Parts: sequence; C-alpha cells; structure tokens
Amino acid sequence: MNSPGLTAPSLLYAVKRLELVIRARLDEMLRDSGVTTLQYTALTVLAHRDGISTAQLARDSFVTPQSMADMLRPLEARGLITREANPQSRRELLVHLTDAGRALLQEYADAAAALEQRMTAGFSATQVTALRAALQRAWESLR
Repeated sequence: MNSPGLTAPSLLYAVKRLELVIRARLDEMLRDSGVTTLQYTALTVLAHRDGISTAQLARDSFVTPQSMADMLRPLEARGLITREANPQSRRELLVHLTDAGRALLQEYADAAAALEQRMTAGFSATQVTALRAALQRAWESLR
C-alpha cells in the first residue's frame, strides 16, 4: 500500500525489483552446483536451442559476447558443454549441451519449478498465462 500522495512505483522499478529477487533466489539455489546463475541461464538456453552460435547464446542469455566467452570456458572444462566450428562458417563456434549439462539442469529442475511456483502462487492459471504473454509483448516492444 502506498502512503497518501505517493504514486505506485514505475513498471521499470517493479520489473527490476522482481529480477533482483529472482537472481538472489537462483544464486541460493545454485550455491552448491559449481555454476553461476548466468552460467545456469546459458545452459537453460542451450536446453531449448542446442547448437547455436556463441554470439546468439550471449544475446539469449543477456550477456556480452566477451562475457559469454569467459562463462563458457569453465562449463566446457567441466564437460557441461562442447564447442565446435560451424560447418557453414568456420570462424563461428556452435555450442552444444552435453549429457552432463542436461543432468545438471535436471538436478535443479524441481527447485527451479518450485521457485516459479512460489513466485506465481497467488495467481490463477489464467493470470499466469496472461502474465507470460504480457511480459513477452513488453520484451518484443523493447528489443
């Protein structure tokens, strides 16, 4: 509830506040995994779009290409991903999720689902669908 005379926080503030609490909960969830939240995000992207370029993975993971290159080295060293030259463009590397990477994602799947469930606990299924659609439209408007 707002104090008299104060307006509601901006949507930008509300979205950033949600992002920060999600990030904190993911950091807690992954504390013992040996991967960072940003690395986990990249692995989840690969689970849906395996074999994409490093540059595309960076865009889809919300980091710079240089940051992605730094993030991928330890994931590759742990055997969670592999990189190979793109047959159509030898200068481009394609990133693949390994079985070990899939196993790590599976290990945390229930905890991630529980976090999302906790976030939407006060919502009906229709409201969750509407929220997902609204966030997608907002993202599309700004990209």
